[in-house]
Amino acid sequence: MKYTEVLDYLYKQLPMFQRQGPIAMKKDLGNIRLLCGKIGHPEKDQRFIHLAGTNGKGSTSHILASLLQAHGYRVGLYTSPHYKDFRERIKINAEFISKRQVSSFVKKYKSDFDEIQPSFFEITVALAFWYFKKQKVDFSIIETGLGGRLDSTNIINPLLSVITNIGWDHQNMLGNTLELIAGEKAGIIKSKIPVIIGEYQYKLKSIFTSKAKLEKAPMAYSKNLVRVSWSRDAFAKNTITKSKRIELTFDDKDIQGMSLSTDLKGSYQIKNIQTAVAAYLKLTETGLFKFSKTKLTNGLKNVTSSTYFIGRWMFINKIPLTLADSAHNVDGLKLVVKELKKIPCEKLHFVFGTVKDKDPTKVLKLLPKKATYYFAKADIPRGMNAAQLCEIAALNGLVGTSYTSVSRAIKAAEKKASKHDLIFIGGSIFVVAEAL
Repeated sequence: MKYTEVLDYLYKQLPMFQRQGPIAMKKDLGNIRLLCGKIGHPEKDQRFIHLAGTNGKGSTSHILASLLQAHGYRVGLYTSPHYKDFRERIKINAEFISKRQVSSFVKKYKSDFDEIQPSFFEITVALAFWYFKKQKVDFSIIETGLGGRLDSTNIINPLLSVITNIGWDHQNMLGNTLELIAGEKAGIIKSKIPVIIGEYQYKLKSIFTSKAKLEKAPMAYSKNLVRVSWSRDAFAKNTITKSKRIELTFDDKDIQGMSLSTDLKGSYQIKNIQTAVAAYLKLTETGLFKFSKTKLTNGLKNVTSSTYFIGRWMFINKIPLTLADSAHNVDGLKLVVKELKKIPCEKLHFVFGTVKDKDPTKVLKLLPKKATYYFAKADIPRGMNAAQLCEIAALNGLVGTSYTSVSRAIKAAEKKASKHDLIFIGGSIFVVAEAL
C-alpha cells in the first residue's frame, strides 16, 4: 500500500472520533488488547509516562518531553488529534514517524485489523506503542484521547501517571458532573505507580485520594512540589510575541529558586509548566537521571523547537497581529478571553468555529461582546454549520457573519483589520488546523 492509500484507509474506512464524534467511540479495552497481542505486545517493557486531563495535557506532554530531551534522551511522544499531518501524533524528539513506517505497519497488520475491526484511535495507539518500542526510545509519553479509565492508552504500566485538571467537556461520554468526569480520568491511576495531580480542585480531592489509596499509589499535587509564576514584566507590550521570564520555587529545600525563560506564550501555560516540572521532579526519584538546573533551563527555553509544539497561543502573523489557540471548551476559552484582554489593540476580530455534537451556548456566553465575529465551519463532517452557529451567537449578543470556509473567514478578517487590530482564530482544533 502506498502512503496515500494507507491514509485513505485510516481516515475513510475506520471509525474516527475527530471527524464523526461520539458515534465512532468504543468504550472498552478489548480491541486494543487484542490488537497489541497481534503485534507482539509493544505496550510492555517501555518507560511510559501517562497523561490525562480535560485541558493542558498536550502542553504538559510537550513540556515534559522537552525537559527529558534536554537530558539527552530520545523521547517518544503520542498526542492527538493532529493539525496538518497525521504523523504529528507520533514523534521522537520532534521528528515525525516516517511515511514508510506507517505504511509498513498498516500493510503488515491489515488482515488483523479486518478481523478485530478497531477504531482509528485504537490503530494509532497500537502504532505508537509499536514504533516507540521498535525505535528503542528512552521514554514514551502517552496522552489519553478521551477520559482515562476506558481510553485505549490505558493498557500501559507507566513509571508515572499525570492528571492535569478536570473541567466540563464530553459530558455525553464521561458523565454530567465533575465528579463523574474525575472518576473517569482517575482510571489511569495504577497500582503503586506515583501520580501527579496538576490542579488542586477541592470538591474533587476525595475522588483522587480514594483511587490512589485503593491502588496504593503515591499521590502529590504539583503545587506542593513546585510553584511557578511569570516575572513582573513578562507581558509588557513589547514582549507579547517573545520568550517570557518565569520564576520557579521548589518545595525541596535542597533546590534553590530559579529564574529562567520559556518560549511558551500565554500566562495559562503556568499551570502546565508547573505540572510538567512536578512530573520531572517525581521522575528524578526513579534514579534514572538526576535533577539538573542547566537541563531544566534548556528544556523550558526550547519547548516549541525541540518538540514541534504548535496550535497553542501561536502567533501566525505580525501585521495585523494574528493569534491562534486550540482551546475548545468552557475552561479553556475562559483562559483565552482573559489572555486576550492583556493584548493591546484597537479592535478584536474573532474567527470562530466549533463542532455540532456540543451545545455552544455556554462557550458563546464567555466571548467578548465588542469583538467582530467571523463564523466558519471546519472542513470535517463533525463541524457545526456556520450559519447556524451565527444565529446562536446572535442570541448571545455576538455580532458577526458566517462564511463557507475557515480560509474565507480569515481572509475577511484580514481585509477588515487595521495594522493596530488583533485577529484571534479558535473555538476548535480543526479551525486552528486550517489556519496554520
